[in-house]
Amino acid sequence: MKYLLALFSLCKPNIILSVGLTGFTGMILASKSLPDSELITFTLLSLIFSAAGSAIINNIIERKKDELMERLAKRVEALKMVGIKSASFFASLLITFSLGLSYFFVNTTNCILIVIAILSYTVYYTLFLKRSSPFGTVLGGIPGALPVIIGFSSIEPNISKNYIEVLVLFIFMMLWQPPHFWALAQHLADDYKKAGFPVMPLVYGQKYTNYLIAIYSLALLPISLYFWIIGVASSFYAFIAIVMGIGFLYTVFLSFKKKNHYILVFLFSIFYMLVINLSLAADILLSVSGSF
Repeated sequence: MKYLLALFSLCKPNIILSVGLTGFTGMILASKSLPDSELITFTLLSLIFSAAGSAIINNIIERKKDELMERLAKRVEALKMVGIKSASFFASLLITFSLGLSYFFVNTTNCILIVIAILSYTVYYTLFLKRSSPFGTVLGGIPGALPVIIGFSSIEPNISKNYIEVLVLFIFMMLWQPPHFWALAQHLADDYKKAGFPVMPLVYGQKYTNYLIAIYSLALLPISLYFWIIGVASSFYAFIAIVMGIGFLYTVFLSFKKKNHYILVFLFSIFYMLVINLSLAADILLSVSGSF
């Protein structure tokens, strides 16, 4: 049981949850209804397997640096328990299953996008961006935002059709990730310093990082309201988006006065992103059913 729990922790379950939910929202955005249950299953499984496999690869690549960070002590122990060879095998198995499900049961476009997401996270971000630039998180947000488009492509393989809506949600996810990570970097600056990662607070300082967090966080609210403005979502969604957006901004500006509140920004950002995606998907489905 301990072995299975260790393996599960290497899959980064919090990321799996995010990937699954945003992928599902992308599907709803494309179909404007509840898709076929089989397609939902195959799409989400391929997304979840790819995210889990990529997470394990990330843990393997960064194991030496992770050993220097107190926050990741349990994950380091989990990797030691599973072993590098076994972890590599499970990662390969998960990614193979993911691509197989996507190619044979979803569509080719979907499969190609999953490959791009895997490579952009494990190679482009993990090996290069994260280690070389404090702005790596900005472009590093691409693999984190791609599940929205991947979910969309399962319904509409020709993603050039009606792409504006999914592009806006993609941009929301892209802009959400920097303040989410920078808040954590502010909170754990010493940890990242030990590991040698050039995170924003260490390179440009706390004040400059706060400015960037504020700018990105302010941009999220109007972008989230786009779906209400064009009539895809109802006033109910708009109300939730406004409340959550203001709530997030409040925690952000509160953290500028109290350093120990950076972790609150990090945690609330996760809640914010999940609620926006969940409420958008639910709002569209309820509108179709005639509830709104």
